[in-house]
Amino acid sequence: MRGPNMRIAALIVAAGRGARAATDAGQPKQYCPIGGEAMLTRTLGAFVSHPQIDDILVVIHPDDVPLYEAASSSFAGRLLTRVKGGARRQDSVRAGLEALRAHGPDLVLIHDAARPFVDADLISRVIAGLDDQAGALPCLLVTDTLKRGEAGRITGTVARDALWRAQTPQGFKFDEILAAHRKASEYLAREFTDDAAVAEWFGLDVALVEGSEHNRKLTTVEDLAIADQMLRMERDASPMTIRVGTGYDVHALGPGDAVILCGVSIPHSKKLVGHSDADVGLHALTDALLGTIADGDIGVHFPPSDDRWRGVSSDIFLKAAGDKIKERGGEIVHVDVTLLCETPQIGPHRDAMRAFIAEALGLEIGQVSIKATTNEGLGFVGRSEGIAAMATATVKLP
Repeated sequence: MRGPNMRIAALIVAAGRGARAATDAGQPKQYCPIGGEAMLTRTLGAFVSHPQIDDILVVIHPDDVPLYEAASSSFAGRLLTRVKGGARRQDSVRAGLEALRAHGPDLVLIHDAARPFVDADLISRVIAGLDDQAGALPCLLVTDTLKRGEAGRITGTVARDALWRAQTPQGFKFDEILAAHRKASEYLAREFTDDAAVAEWFGLDVALVEGSEHNRKLTTVEDLAIADQMLRMERDASPMTIRVGTGYDVHALGPGDAVILCGVSIPHSKKLVGHSDADVGLHALTDALLGTIADGDIGVHFPPSDDRWRGVSSDIFLKAAGDKIKERGGEIVHVDVTLLCETPQIGPHRDAMRAFIAEALGLEIGQVSIKATTNEGLGFVGRSEGIAAMATATVKLP
């Protein structure tokens, strides 16, 4: 029986090459976009948000480190250090189990990254299935008629009674499945297609639990295209709310030779003074984005008292705000920044600023507006003592 203090880990297997679904550039399927985000990102989200999962570890291919870092960046604080996989799936799983051992899990759920539609109910059913057995396998009854064929001809019909379609995540008592995989590694000629097969071979009892038709495995290019279209249609059909956030920031001008505004360095007789690069435009826009999700302001997430942010480029703050919106299923529709300064002239640099912000937030340049105005010689702006910025962000949220 599961105790109240049992530690549960999720092991996500993402080390395959997925040749049948690879892009023209050779990108493995687990990093291909579906519904606007990498498949692995969506898979990780299901486990990160589940209240019973304590640790999450991903096994990746040695060549995929940059792809993995990009796909997992939104969840970096919740993930254990990645592990590089082996030549076969079972080798990758064993590498992940060995790495998890140091964290002391009682139970482990092993899941294929190529099943991005796993949901919280299915994860909970698998965990519950481990109450009385060493393993729990989510599966669905076979309903199609099965044929055996050879040389392009049907040679027989297979009885489908008591046949099941196996899915993941497959759950196990941690020590027992680790022992099973260690033993299986001694038999190099044996290759297992899933972890339930390893458990069965080792003599462990595995319970059948109800799977989900939505928990399909994406294998081919066509699978990816269908999944992408389905997610986009669901997103477009889902009730959405429009939120508008505003931001304002100001920085003093001090001795220097350039100012950084909206990511662009502009030669000038002074520079903006601040803890980071003092990019007043990006600071105002970051606050506007955070405002759309009611998540404080830039000072809450990146306090000026923290030396980590001393001198850093402000696009770090902007991207973090954009990621927070994506984590909540939101979409940035439009951003608008107004710079208030006597000098320098903004017009010659406007498009470069728009392009910088668009790239940082994953937007089209047409979704980014930059405007500028003087203060007609009035106030601190008019006296060229500082530069101010106002920003507005429009976001769609579920």
